[in-house]
Amino acid sequence: MASNLDYLAPDLQPLEEILQAYLKVEKELAQAEIAAVSALHSSAETTRAFDQRPATGNYPQHTEEAVLNLQNLRDDLTRLRQQVLKLLPVRDEWVKVNLGYGPSRVGAFRPDTSQPGTDAAYELRVVI
Repeated sequence: MASNLDYLAPDLQPLEEILQAYLKVEKELAQAEIAAVSALHSSAETTRAFDQRPATGNYPQHTEEAVLNLQNLRDDLTRLRQQVLKLLPVRDEWVKVNLGYGPSRVGAFRPDTSQPGTDAAYELRVVI
């Protein structure tokens, strides 16, 4: 019975907090990618519709902001991924964590084609 409650251990709290932030940024990145693609398509259609170049100093700022936002979110996701990997107590095994809906699982697993010994070689997997 105690093994079923391991996910409530207080020493996993920092991992759970970083994991919540990771999942939030991952969701924001997916939405930002959709917004960036939409912005690119709408600016391309506007340019074709008017068939002329915008005035000097006038450029599609929304598209540039969307691309910059994507890059920032990717950087945040990479940073959070590294933090989660540092906090995981084991590799190639599942760790039970509390993400608010009962026991969830997180783990870092090495794909068959990777080089051993580096964190870049591990895939982060989360089961909610």
